[in-house]
Amino acid sequence: MPANPFTPTFGIVPAYMAGREDVIGELLRALDNGVGDPNLVTIVSGARGTGKTALLSYVADEAAARGWIAVNVSALPGMLDEIIQQTKKRAEHLVEPSGTARISSIRFGNIAEVKLQEAESETATWRIRMEDLLDELAETSTGLLITIDEVREDLDEMIQVASAMQHFLREHRNIALLMAGLPTHVSALLQNKSVSFLRRANYHDLGTVEDFEVAQAMTKTIEGAGRSIGDEALEKAVASINGFPYMLQLVGYRAWEASPESLCLSVADIDVGVSHARIDMRRKIFDTTFKELSKGDVRFLAAMLEDEGASELADIARRMGKKSNYASEYKRRLIEQGVIADRGQGRLRIEIPLFKDYLKERLDHDMPKSGGR
Repeated sequence: MPANPFTPTFGIVPAYMAGREDVIGELLRALDNGVGDPNLVTIVSGARGTGKTALLSYVADEAAARGWIAVNVSALPGMLDEIIQQTKKRAEHLVEPSGTARISSIRFGNIAEVKLQEAESETATWRIRMEDLLDELAETSTGLLITIDEVREDLDEMIQVASAMQHFLREHRNIALLMAGLPTHVSALLQNKSVSFLRRANYHDLGTVEDFEVAQAMTKTIEGAGRSIGDEALEKAVASINGFPYMLQLVGYRAWEASPESLCLSVADIDVGVSHARIDMRRKIFDTTFKELSKGDVRFLAAMLEDEGASELADIARRMGKKSNYASEYKRRLIEQGVIADRGQGRLRIEIPLFKDYLKERLDHDMPKSGGR
């Protein structure tokens, strides 16, 4: 039986990255161009399950293949030291090991004397320690890519990295920074005056992908692993996925396991896959997202459920029994959380596919009776 090629695990690079060709191409060209390319500092944001972490992993792998040193961290306490340690580990064939004493002078006479010089002072600032590493990498024309996942505006170390990056770029150092996070955290980080230069960074909002890209990725993944899928089954799978990258992996993984001995995935296999995938989505994405909503957020979303397509802010405010400026606050909050999207001309849409059905079911049981945060 061929191994299951789908990877519904956060951060694992899928066999085919559906719908991210433009973003990836831009980032890889920046690595090839090197110093001076404006895309060497890039921020990506998106709702849970849109493939942010997988994108970071993919670009890091490609950077390593191009001769860059790539280090990958999450925005957590201790991040600064981890960046140093990962850089040293991955560049140990290029960078002289630290922590050992070097001979600074030797004197021979009646008494032999050897003076030792400490290689690196651990009391140096993070920026200075990084500059020393970058100097050594520069001797072999090697660039450094730092990827930071789950960015947080409340982590001081996050601010230190961003601030130091500004100096590294001014000094024309061969370094790149790729960050990813939920829209609300990315927005808050960009509002921090200490790292205002990040507002000039390249920015990508990872939303859903087109149906034809989903179909292409699913077909290539299945056929690349030695099986096939019928046209009707593929059409049904694409319709259920709704352009959501994580859902693609879930449906594919579950459908593959439905009848592993068959060489062709059938409509019945897709039905099984979709059924299990919806349960996974509820547990891993929707429950977490819902818990982060305020009562006012939920009332705003409930007012959107009356519309089959996009919603107008004025209609939402009227249904909430509030003025438009009141509703606008929740519009902003929900956009920053990646739950809804503004499609232009005041048209709002719930961004996470299948979340509408989840909300309808959930609100039947515990709809808040009053507004507020």
